[in-house]
Amino acid sequence: MTSAKKIMVSGIQPTNKLTLGNYLGALKNWVRLQNEYECYFFAVDLHAITSRQEPKELADNTLFALATYLAAGINLDHATIFAQSHVRQHAELAWVLNCFSYMGELGRMTQFKDKSSRAGETIPVGLFTYPVLMAADILLYQTDLVPVGADQKQHLELTRDVAIRMNNIYGPLFKVPEPYIPKVGARIMDLQDPESKMSKSVSSELGAVFLSDPPKEIEKKFKRAVTDSGAEVTYAPEKPGIRNLLDIQSAITGRSIDDLVKSYSGKMYGHLKVETATIVSDELRPLQERTQQYLADKGELQRILREGAARAATKAEATLKAVYGAIGFAPY
Repeated sequence: MTSAKKIMVSGIQPTNKLTLGNYLGALKNWVRLQNEYECYFFAVDLHAITSRQEPKELADNTLFALATYLAAGINLDHATIFAQSHVRQHAELAWVLNCFSYMGELGRMTQFKDKSSRAGETIPVGLFTYPVLMAADILLYQTDLVPVGADQKQHLELTRDVAIRMNNIYGPLFKVPEPYIPKVGARIMDLQDPESKMSKSVSSELGAVFLSDPPKEIEKKFKRAVTDSGAEVTYAPEKPGIRNLLDIQSAITGRSIDDLVKSYSGKMYGHLKVETATIVSDELRPLQERTQQYLADKGELQRILREGAARAATKAEATLKAVYGAIGFAPY
């Protein structure tokens, strides 16, 4: 990797399983972007424990996520992959940033409001400070660009605010990152609630297609997908369920929405559902096979992760040392 390239950072939570939304909305873009930027892609297992995890499941899911990154086509000659918890600087910088972030800023985060309303009285402090750890994830690598969806824009704004605040106090410690909106991408919605993003933590069992789902399970989920009133396949605002299925097909096949709509002239919703299921199964089958190949050799996978963590830590430590020196910690 060359330092002449701009730096891009992104991660996915390894809770539960990765979804079709993670694959089409993030992983496929990562593969496209890895040749253009110096990329750091990681499984954000520190973020995952803001909700209670079964330990073995978290470890297994983290390895599954990282194996999937490799299986999707992340090239270690062009990108660094690692587990967030393997690079201690993430947690260390997060503490410093906590001391330069304000309660009012964090209290305004929409994701905190949504998740805390479901948590009742037992709201983990980590849920409140989650955006600060995300800021550390980004600022550690002197990041230029961060791929963001609508649900993460607030968090990136906070990251920028904290970076500017500390730069104003101590001089140029951090690059102020910019949002990156992919030229090619897909926002995949829940099959049971097509007004909401497909999510591994919120979706019902039928709402999310997981990357490990076998073909019969994928077919079942698409057959039961919520569609809309009427019978004509059109890409209309009042038909979010149909739009979602067309978006999925377009993201996988590369065909335009107009072309897809024309191909369903005179056909029923059932045709769209079955054919979308087939397209998804055919896309995921080789990914599933390659993922299992990586998981079959845990020793090799762990070696890859150790090397990735070491490369990431070298970059992160340079930033952390500069921050520690600027705020007055004794040198070490």
